[in-house]
Parts: sequence; C-alpha cells; structure tokens
Amino acid sequence: MNKELVGYLDLVIMLVYLVGMILYGLYHSKRENSEDYFLAGRSMTWPIVGISLFAANISSTTLIGLAGDAYSTGISVYNYEWMAAVILVFFSIFFLPFYLRSGVFTMPEFLERRYDRRSRYYFSFITLIGNIMIETAAGLYAGSLILKLVFPDISMTLIIMILAFAAAAYTIPGGLSSVVHTEVVQAILLFAGSLILTWVTFREVGGWENVLAVTPPDMLSLIRPIDDPSVPWTGLIFGVPLLGFYFWANNQFMVQRVLTAKDLNHGRWGALFAGLLKLPVLFFMVLPGTMARVLFPELDNPDTVFPHLVFNLLPVGLIGLLMAGLLAAMSSSISATLNSASTLITMDFVKNLKPGLDSKQLVRVGQVATVILVLLAAAWTPQIEKFESLFKYLQMVVGLIAPPVVVVFIFGMFWKRGNADGAFYSLMSGFIIAASLLVVKVALPEAGISQWHFLHTAPLLFVFCAIIYVAVSLNTAWPPEKKIAEYTWKNSIYTDETASLQALPWYKNYRVLSVFLLILTFTIVWIFR
Repeated sequence: MNKELVGYLDLVIMLVYLVGMILYGLYHSKRENSEDYFLAGRSMTWPIVGISLFAANISSTTLIGLAGDAYSTGISVYNYEWMAAVILVFFSIFFLPFYLRSGVFTMPEFLERRYDRRSRYYFSFITLIGNIMIETAAGLYAGSLILKLVFPDISMTLIIMILAFAAAAYTIPGGLSSVVHTEVVQAILLFAGSLILTWVTFREVGGWENVLAVTPPDMLSLIRPIDDPSVPWTGLIFGVPLLGFYFWANNQFMVQRVLTAKDLNHGRWGALFAGLLKLPVLFFMVLPGTMARVLFPELDNPDTVFPHLVFNLLPVGLIGLLMAGLLAAMSSSISATLNSASTLITMDFVKNLKPGLDSKQLVRVGQVATVILVLLAAAWTPQIEKFESLFKYLQMVVGLIAPPVVVVFIFGMFWKRGNADGAFYSLMSGFIIAASLLVVKVALPEAGISQWHFLHTAPLLFVFCAIIYVAVSLNTAWPPEKKIAEYTWKNSIYTDETASLQALPWYKNYRVLSVFLLILTFTIVWIFR
C-alpha cells in the first residue's frame, strides 16, 4: 500500500462504499421473472432512467479519458458530450416509441422484427464482443490503473479480479433493478466528488488567467481545423453523430435502461434528462484536465491527469470520496454491460434454442452467463496494455463496428423499401471491412490507411454500407407489409401524438423540453466555439 497517497480514512471510505453498494444493490433486486431481472419490471420513473443513463455512460474510462484528452489536446473532447444531448432528442422523438411499444428485451430482437433472424444473431454477436472487449474490459483496466497507484505491491491481475467481483456481486443475483438503483447513488457521489475536485483545482491554479497563459487558444475551442488530430470539424459533423447514435440509440447496455421506463413519457423524459446531465460535464470533468496544465506541465502520460489531481490536491478523506466516485463510475459501467450482455445471451440465443424454458430458468441462465462474461472480460483486460492508449483503443474499435449497425437502424426506420437481405449483406460487408482495417491498424500502424482519423474512416464506412443496403434491397423483394406497418416511421404517429400532448402542461411536453435542451446545448457550443 502506498501510504503517501492515501490515508486510513480514505481506505475506510472506499471499503464502506464498496460493501454498501453491494448490500444496497441486493436490497433492490428484482428476480421473480425474466422481465423483473432483465428490465427491472419496466417500472422505472424518469429521474431514475435519466440518472442511470448518465451513470452508465460516465465510467472510469470516461473520467480518465476526458481529463487526459483535455490536458493533451484541449476541450474538443467535449464535442462527444454535447452531441449526446442532440442524439438523445432524436432518439426520444423517433426511435424510443418503437422500442417501447414493441415490448422487446434487446436491440437485436428489434432488428429481427424489422428484418429477420440473421440480422438479430449478427448484432447480438457483435454487441457481446463489444461488451467484453470494450465496455467491461476497458472499465476494469481503467479502474485497475488507478488502484495500482494506491496498492503498487498488489498485482494488476488480482486488482482486476477484485473489481470484477465487486461489480458482479449485486449484478448477478439482483439483475437490472439492482444495477439501476445503485447507479442513482453512484451518480450523486460522482457529481459531488467531481465538483469538489474542480473547485480545488481552480483554486490551486490561481485563476483562469493562469490557465490562459499556458494554454494555446485553439485548445479552448470546440471547433477545430480539418487536420486537427483530436476532433476535426469534418469529424465533428459526420463522425461524432454517427458514433453517438450507435452508442445512445443502438447499444444494448444504454438503451436497456430506457426500456425499464414505466411508460413512453417517462422514457422520453428520462432520456432528455440524461442529455441535460451531459452538458455540465464540460465544467467539472473536461476543464479540470485543461487547468492541470498549470500544475503538472510535463506529464508523460495524459491518462494520469485525474489521479494526479486527486492525490496531489485533495486532503485525506476527500481522496477516499473521489476514489469511491471512481469505483462508482467503474462499477456502473461494468454492471451495465454485464447485465445487458447476459440479456443478449439469454433472450437472443438461449430462449430461441430452448423455447420451453420458463421465466425463472431464464433468470438462472442470465446469472450463469454473467459469471462467464465477467471472467472473460477479466482475462482480456491485461491485453489492453499492448495498445498505444486506452482512449485510442476505445476509439479504434467503436469507430469500426458502429457504421453498419447505424445504417440498418436508420434506413430500416425511415425507408420502407429496405429489406432483410439489404440489412444482412450491409452488416456482413461492413464487418469484413472493419475487421480488415483493424488488422491493418494493429499489424501495419505506419501504413497510409492506418493514419486516417477514425472520425473520417467511420463516415466513409457508413456510406459504403448504405450503398450496399440500398443496392441489395432494390434488387430483391419488398419486405412483408407487417414489418413496414409496425416498424417504420409514419407521419400519422406525429399527428396522433399532438392531441394527447396538448392536454399536458408545457413542462411535461417532450417536444417543448427537447427544444429547450437543444437551445441550451447550442448556446454552450457557441460560447466555446
């Protein structure tokens, strides 16, 4: 144990938090049937839905990545955060009604209803790989990096296994209800700790003028030139929305939280609330990384900015609070992905192969699947060290798997002619190209194609997959009328909603709330443009 970094009070706070979260999660468990276990009984209200979405997104990788990227390249990393608010507005208006009314458990299940079983199995498989290799493994890796500083004599393997056990301890027996309720507490703790760290950092740097003195002006701008290595303006327009749409509107471990809503209004209000919570991230997660340039001008690894701020600026006790916040973020992300992955295995594979299983048997399958998944993620986690950085690892993988998935969701919703063959061949061709690009990037990092910015590669792959989708659909049969009638957008949906919304006060009208959220979002972007 590194006694210079933490005191015994900090360790007590961390331990109390860890045990408290496990007990609290078990207290709120719901596991009587598959709907209770996997979707918390579809009974959640909008504040819980919104906070759960935010907490699942703000993982340990995000805490470390935002501060580190702000330190090295400036505040342009915030473009991913404010764009989430825009995507969630689009998601609430167009996609969420279909998801909730269909009564699906998973996003691949929705693809089967719109297309066929081939698309469902492909997307389930890709999502499972992503859950293990990206969300769960990356969360374990980021948490282990920080705790390795505190406990340098303990092997990283043991730290990873302890973190995995802590996240799985209430996820396996309690299901999504346990996950969602613990995320509410974790989000509050994360907010409080981050605000304290921001205030202390600002005080230590001696004012904003000292930050401006050591920070190039372009690093404090959200809109960057086309050759910017972080977020070029072309990537902001074409790449960031694409990745955001995949993450917020197609990704099982995020959408699953909205599927827990008690009705459509609570789902919409919760999604918009999550978008609102993303906006202040600029001030208490991004800007502290930029301010750290004053205090630590020569850091070799930007990913260590967050722990440097915590261990060097905070007193005993508050370090424990921030470390507990880090554990909160990590466990939120890991528990989210574990539950969603077990849902995919149970509902998309086991239930189809064994249709005779009753609800309680499906819950047991989900619990066993979670145990296997957490072991696989823990085994893969040490491999992330072989990549250049955690942030680049995440970008590279997500930027390649997202485009074909986004194509089949968006075209399937708004183009009636799109059919199952178009979706399947678009997904498969996108997978082949993505896998090829991934191999080239790892095996030949100096090759010309490996130097393309991932925010430029992703839109090009999206265009290619869209062409395949359209060409194949036009040259094959029309989809069945039922799939068009029930799973494509119609203007009558908007018209039918108008009458019911007029009976609500303005603060309950999701359209009014969406406009307010967009105005607030673009005001912040304009100020920091």
